[in-house]
Amino acid sequence: MMSRLRSLLTAIVSTALLGVLGTAQTALGDSATPSPANQSTLAATAGCGKTPTLRSGTQWITTSGKNRSYILRIPDNYHNTTPYRLIFGFHWRGGTANDVDSGGTSGYPWSYYGLRALSNNTAIFVAPQGINNGWANSGGEDVTFVDDMIRQIESDLCVDTSQRFALGFSYGGGMSYALACARPTVFRAVAVYSGAQLSGCSGGTEPVAYIGLHGLRDSVLSISAGRSLRDRFVRNNGCTPQNPPEPAQGSLTHIVTHYSGCRAGYPVAWAAFDAGHTPAPVDGTPGDFEPGERSWTREVVWNFFAQFRGDPAPTAFALKGAGSGRCLDVSGASQANGAQVQIWDCGGQANQRWTATGSGELRVYGGKCLDVSGAGTADGTAVIIWDCNGQNNQKWRLNADGTITAVGANKCLDVAGYGTANGTRVQIWTCHGGTNQTWTRA
Repeated sequence: MMSRLRSLLTAIVSTALLGVLGTAQTALGDSATPSPANQSTLAATAGCGKTPTLRSGTQWITTSGKNRSYILRIPDNYHNTTPYRLIFGFHWRGGTANDVDSGGTSGYPWSYYGLRALSNNTAIFVAPQGINNGWANSGGEDVTFVDDMIRQIESDLCVDTSQRFALGFSYGGGMSYALACARPTVFRAVAVYSGAQLSGCSGGTEPVAYIGLHGLRDSVLSISAGRSLRDRFVRNNGCTPQNPPEPAQGSLTHIVTHYSGCRAGYPVAWAAFDAGHTPAPVDGTPGDFEPGERSWTREVVWNFFAQFRGDPAPTAFALKGAGSGRCLDVSGASQANGAQVQIWDCGGQANQRWTATGSGELRVYGGKCLDVSGAGTADGTAVIIWDCNGQNNQKWRLNADGTITAVGANKCLDVAGYGTANGTRVQIWTCHGGTNQTWTRA
């Protein structure tokens, strides 16, 4: 098994060295304008409740005027009323859809980078075949290919449209990154193994849950390229910037960092490892050709995807005061604990974007909560932001009449003195239904 896998991965690396860098100039071109698939809404797919005609195996589809193929794997116990995850696995340069689907010499345990076995029949898997065994995405045709596959699959099978994922190694990682840029409302999360910007980045300004994995000693695509991809989504997702720790060369270990401060529902993780250009590093071993089923990357990526339990990413909104016409705002765009909350002209900035969580929080910047200072209950107690901690002074109830009740104090979110000027402080006060206690989502 070792010799067969060594041959496979040697081919991966040598092909990448000869091909990826030589074609990078062409591949770096931006994709075409996003198609209507980017505007899809979360709903049961047309395939739910339908007797499927698609079967596991190779499928053909006409897209951008070309006849292209992909391999489809439907769960063994598929039920047409159960919405399933939909996971796309992209091959490396010189690889094939069959390599991803079969798991190579490791077989089923490494199928779809090991996720198929870990899914335990909870996901539909797709292995697309790249043109000339790559993902140049010329004119956006590979992104369009993905759009067309999604349409074909979801018209026939039952898919949870809030649970679409993409992952890939090397050139396939570049394709997964291109989808994160171009289709952030289509894909819930992406995983990029040892990737770079090789398939373009059309758009690239919206958040999407993101995990990057890269080797310190990668001589094909430098780890600096992987860090650059990661940092785009650190910014887009509102995470607190940092230089995450990475293992020392020679340690033969890995370090996984989960960024703090990210917008609710949009985590970023970074896994650096002491190895080269491989999707399957194994701690304690110096080579890059270990059996995939032994790699820690399987569980790390599966757990990152599996944290999303079928709920769409939370939608951020502004809260506009009925009396003032101004928005709930964190003073000075501060992210410091204790920063005062006020009203200010609505501008859509991050310090005015709030997310309601299932536990009753109102979050801003991902990890800060609207908070009644000192857990106070008296009229006039200041409303601030603070690290989310689950306490009752950070729980709020959004009422049908537009008022917002502080659960711990049983008082209302209130603009002091019926003020309407920029900078008027926000506090809690006994509920009376006045316009300074009435809010609308904007």
